Amino acid sequence: MSSANSNLRHIVLITLSAAIGGFLFGFDSSVINGANGALKTHFNASDYQLAWAVSLALIGAAIGAYFAGRLADMFGRVRCMLAASGLFLVSAIGSGIPFGIPDFIMWRVIGGVGIGVASIIAPIYIAETAPAHLRGRLGSMQQFAIVIGIFVALLSNYVIVRLAGSANNTFFGSFKAWQVMFWVEIIPAALYGIAAWKLPESPRYLVHKGRLEEAKEVLAKIDSEGVDKEIESIHETFKNEKPAKLADLFEMVGGKKRIAPIVWAGLGLAILQQLVGINVIFYYGTMLWQSVGFGESDAFFTSVISSGVNLVMTIVAIMLIDKIGRKPLLLIGSIGMAITLGTLAACFMSANVDGSLPKAAGVIALIAANLYVTFFAATWGPVMWVMLGEMFNNRIRAVAIAICGLAQWTANFIVTWSFPVLTGKDGIGVGPTYMIYTFFAAFSIFFVAKFIKETKGKELEEM
Repeated sequence: MSSANSNLRHIVLITLSAAIGGFLFGFDSSVINGANGALKTHFNASDYQLAWAVSLALIGAAIGAYFAGRLADMFGRVRCMLAASGLFLVSAIGSGIPFGIPDFIMWRVIGGVGIGVASIIAPIYIAETAPAHLRGRLGSMQQFAIVIGIFVALLSNYVIVRLAGSANNTFFGSFKAWQVMFWVEIIPAALYGIAAWKLPESPRYLVHKGRLEEAKEVLAKIDSEGVDKEIESIHETFKNEKPAKLADLFEMVGGKKRIAPIVWAGLGLAILQQLVGINVIFYYGTMLWQSVGFGESDAFFTSVISSGVNLVMTIVAIMLIDKIGRKPLLLIGSIGMAITLGTLAACFMSANVDGSLPKAAGVIALIAANLYVTFFAATWGPVMWVMLGEMFNNRIRAVAIAICGLAQWTANFIVTWSFPVLTGKDGIGVGPTYMIYTFFAAFSIFFVAKFIKETKGKELEEM
């Protein structure tokens, strides 16, 4: 076996281990899709209570994302992964045994903090251990792991419902099917902890802490050539620099401080990725399709199909991201999402009085929904995370990604909380709600064209 092959295998192995956090990110955030209707029935919850039960986990994610960068700089990337593993484990156990909506929310918030930490640590770690020519594809592994997690969550939900007959039926004795859905997560949460325990620390973190010999050992396993030069290059970016803080994200212009343009670009990417409404499909898809006339089992299966499309198209994105580049993919995705979301909005506006869709509109809506997922998964899904991992320079990367992560999860929370309220009995309806998502998809075309710069093939030290 050649040294190059051995190094590549090592690189892929540590990337996949780190990306298990992405799997849990996807699983934990989407497992609620199969349980929210049953929870509403079980606890006789209102639209607002359901909105809080699903969305408050995202506030936990925002908190986890905000502090993850600082904690990663203080304690290391690997220790943060271990902490996230523990949070996922506790959340999985507790979410399956709630006494009411309040303590269910508590368990989900704990898992949300784990999601936030994992969402920030994995792209930082992968960007800091991957060679520049592979960084796009390896960085996409985070998003690939997320979509696998989404797919497995929705598939396991579907299998459990098929075996139990309904999400509210008993399964394996005295437990309800929706409880078992949450407990499935215990297995990957434990595996994440085991994998993280065996991972090497990020070489850039080690250099930052003055542990140069350890950094050399890690870099030598990734690429045995040019280790000393790489150490010197990394060290130069940290030399005589104070620890990154929020003030570093600002610049002086005309005697006044303003947020640096690169930070605005990152914030825009992070927020727009959520305002197009993608997580409505993965958090509420089953309830959405039931509300427009699908049976429970068919609605669950439709969600599985959408997550399967998501999975396949993310593979396509991984193959294209280092060939086509980041910016062209984002533009293609924005245009495709604007068209398909507009089609969905038109279909939902043609609903019958009882909320169900006419047969033709139902078929078109199903096709448009999966094309929408196709465009998102092949572009904005992975590209946003890859760009956040590589668009900032070494000194501000952790704190900048933390702020962008906070913005991303806040936008996710707003969309997730508002959907059941906007589409409920006192809301504006599904069609107008999808028109809002269409507007943001259209706006993202202008944003990418005007403010996003290509990062393909550049070393992190060049940023």
